[in-house]
Amino acid sequence: MPLLSRSRRSLRPRLLAAFLLTPLLAGCFASPSGDDGEGSGGGGGSRLRVALAFPPAENLSPYGADATILSRLGVTEGLTVLDANGAAAPALAASWRREDDRTWLFTLREARFQDGTEVTAAAVAASLTRATQAKPAPAALSGVTLTVKAEGDTGVRVATAAPDPVLPLRLSSPSLAVLAPKAYGAKGAVDPVGTATGPFKIAKVAGATAADLVRFDDYWGGRAQASGIDVRFIADGTARANALRTGQVDLAESIPVAQAATLDADSRRETATTRTASLLLNTKSGVFKDPALRAAARAAVDTSALAKGVYEGHADAGVGIYGPAVTWAAGKRVQPIGRAKAGSPGGAAITVATYDNRPELPEVAQVLKQQLEKAGFKVKLEVREYSRLESDALAGKFDAVVGARNSLLDTGDPVGVLASDYTCAGGYNLALLCDKAVDRAVATAQSTADTDKRQDAAMAAEALILGTDAVVPLVHQRVITGVGAKVSGMLLDPYERTLVGTGTRR
Repeated sequence: MPLLSRSRRSLRPRLLAAFLLTPLLAGCFASPSGDDGEGSGGGGGSRLRVALAFPPAENLSPYGADATILSRLGVTEGLTVLDANGAAAPALAASWRREDDRTWLFTLREARFQDGTEVTAAAVAASLTRATQAKPAPAALSGVTLTVKAEGDTGVRVATAAPDPVLPLRLSSPSLAVLAPKAYGAKGAVDPVGTATGPFKIAKVAGATAADLVRFDDYWGGRAQASGIDVRFIADGTARANALRTGQVDLAESIPVAQAATLDADSRRETATTRTASLLLNTKSGVFKDPALRAAARAAVDTSALAKGVYEGHADAGVGIYGPAVTWAAGKRVQPIGRAKAGSPGGAAITVATYDNRPELPEVAQVLKQQLEKAGFKVKLEVREYSRLESDALAGKFDAVVGARNSLLDTGDPVGVLASDYTCAGGYNLALLCDKAVDRAVATAQSTADTDKRQDAAMAAEALILGTDAVVPLVHQRVITGVGAKVSGMLLDPYERTLVGTGTRR
């Protein structure tokens, strides 16, 4: 969420490192007037009713996919946040400075956890240390080793095993949210209920169907204008659109393209995002262990048909891991390196899996089935709700997965998604790719400090990854959010990290 203007004491000067990446986005982060953190508005404020597409898949663990649920609802925060241009801005840290190529010192603002305890340097250091010990590691820490120590009452010193020039960006990740000491139990258990720092506090969770949030009145950035949030997890996109249309909810994320036309023009917002839908091929086992058959699958795919047909023009044909919303990428893109010659499928049987939380994906998978069968594959589709699919996909139980991934979600750094999704040690490597040349290229990009050169290195790594045909970019998406007539102050974020802030109200 954007930096809020009021705290209990004046903010320290912002010491933003000049070399931090600032990817320019085609869609800008909407921060309406009135969402500047004043949030008083008098009175108690109405409760918001919000429909989210993805139910909790990991008991609201902050280290995996559920981290974004927590950040979108204004529950959790980290030391930093991404601003409108993709640069690191203050959140729980009021300022920071780089002490040497491996060490940064963050200075905390005055804030409290939702359990009433003070946000101290010791608590922050303990929280981030627990994140480094999580199994699997949060995607933002893929390939990165952190050591975090308290420095007095308000200083947090973060050291990295190797130089990490984008550490302030990395610490903005929703998976590196700071929680109170009582959140952490035995055997790695983490409970964000009532232990975070954001403007809204989880009061109750009803499994994978609903959650009840209340306003955290002691929030450092000012009192939220809504008194709380009634959250419904509705995986079916048509049902989400119907809930908005019938007035059952005030905000509904990820409205299906097919439902957009059924909503009034003033009740939908389209946001360009850095999300790409891709076909990920299992490189470790099964049919697509053979590079020639991966090449055959890639050659069979017509991405323009998906953009124009399935997405009805609300998406762009896939060109790479980074789409047109990352505006610098097109001018730096190079041709894929080392692609194999396409072989003959010969009727090879494959299972392609996808999930229905993003309603276009099953239709994308159906079109891909037709295209792949035309090329000579025999295709079985497996469609599940995401929480029932993720573990099997990561375990390589399918030949291919159709998924949608925001390339800047985890860290705001374009290299982050390469490390987490396409390296041997990556924590979200659905293609199970393990290629030494790719790992070396990603490592080079990770160690490059200069912004322009880091972008060049990221594109060189992209060329190698695309050359393996482990991933076939399908479309670059725009997200449609359904907004009730009385709602204002929602946060339309190209990074898809935020939706509700202190100024969101009805």
